Amino acid sequence: MNISMKDHPPLIPCASARTIRVAVLEDDEAFRRDILLPVLHDHGFSAHGMASAAELYRNMLSQQFDIVLLDISLSDEDGLTVTQHLRATLDIGIIMLSGLVHRDHHIQALKRGADFYLSKPIDVDVLVASLHSLARRLVLPTPHDIATHHQPSPSCWRLDAGGWRFVSPHGKVVALTSSERCVLTVLIAAGDHPVSREALAEALSQNAYDSDPHRLEMIIYRLRRKVLAQTEHALPLITVRSKGYMLLCDS
Repeated sequence: MNISMKDHPPLIPCASARTIRVAVLEDDEAFRRDILLPVLHDHGFSAHGMASAAELYRNMLSQQFDIVLLDISLSDEDGLTVTQHLRATLDIGIIMLSGLVHRDHHIQALKRGADFYLSKPIDVDVLVASLHSLARRLVLPTPHDIATHHQPSPSCWRLDAGGWRFVSPHGKVVALTSSERCVLTVLIAAGDHPVSREALAEALSQNAYDSDPHRLEMIIYRLRRKVLAQTEHALPLITVRSKGYMLLCDS
């Protein structure tokens, strides 16, 4: 069995912190269902199992995850490619599991954006400690934090430093990736007119990475979380039904 378990009580997170949501991407159904998911649930995490990269991408369009725990060998897509894709589009924790012990795999995983690389058989204590360590570094907001955030005056948001910084009404700064900068620049240039998803996707296809059908949604998902975490205010972005997105923000 690909796991090393010790007789320790589960680590219970502080009651004031919200539950950490973990996407578990492992195509070995028995290992995922019978070992990984129960272990994570027993240690206070909200864990959701998936069998393929495609299933992960679909779930990310409707759910928010804090950490992705994934195997390096998957049935439909290489785990290293998934890691690179997630790191390019999301502000999220990534832990890679692998039965491959060669140092080149370890190095490649970290270069592609993994925060931790854990070898199988998995030591439960190391896995849980890694998850908690990563959760602390992500500085995740609690439900109370989110509920008490007030929508700022939309006219006070602005791009700065050539579009590489997004500044809140209270002067808090969010450093942007090239993809985030591209999306915000197009939305701000449109003023009070919505921008279609097609137009935003076209702008992105000319940017840093190849076009992907889910890329725009993942970038916006990442932006919402990033802005909320770093400015304590919600991103003034609204979805206009059948039209696209509109940013309530002066240029």
